[in-house]
Amino acid sequence: MTPSDIGLRSPRPHRWWALLGFAAAVTVAAAIGVIGVTGTAAEYERLRQPTWAPPSWVFGPTWTVLYAMIAIAGWLVWKKAGFTLALWLYAGQLALNAIWTPLFFGAGRYGLAFADIVLLWALIGATVVTFWRIRRDAALLMLPYLAWVSYAGALNLAIWLLNR
Repeated sequence: MTPSDIGLRSPRPHRWWALLGFAAAVTVAAAIGVIGVTGTAAEYERLRQPTWAPPSWVFGPTWTVLYAMIAIAGWLVWKKAGFTLALWLYAGQLALNAIWTPLFFGAGRYGLAFADIVLLWALIGATVVTFWRIRRDAALLMLPYLAWVSYAGALNLAIWLLNR
């Protein structure tokens, strides 16, 4: 006898598959960044940096954890509300996230990268606000990302000003 024989249904297995979709979207954004930074650790080290700049090895582990949290947050909101304004904002911030690394490292356009990160920060903030209305746990998962992008924005600005 199976659960369906007695009227019990499994909890929508396609919802778990959707998590893979969110992980894939975040992975694409991350992959664009990885392509943009391949071989740039030495470039980063050569830049004039503020004393509070982290070593280049910090970025990989930090972004790995953040990207996992971002994927889970988007999935949680999708499960609760479907594809609404909150996920359009989410998609927009992922696009801006993907663009930043090629601007900063690939093109060396520190000022343009700073403009991108300011917009990114605003979209993450808007995403957190809309997520909060749908699923607070998802909004909370986005807060470390917002904090890291705040720090990265300050670092981007400092590097831009020091390397003009």
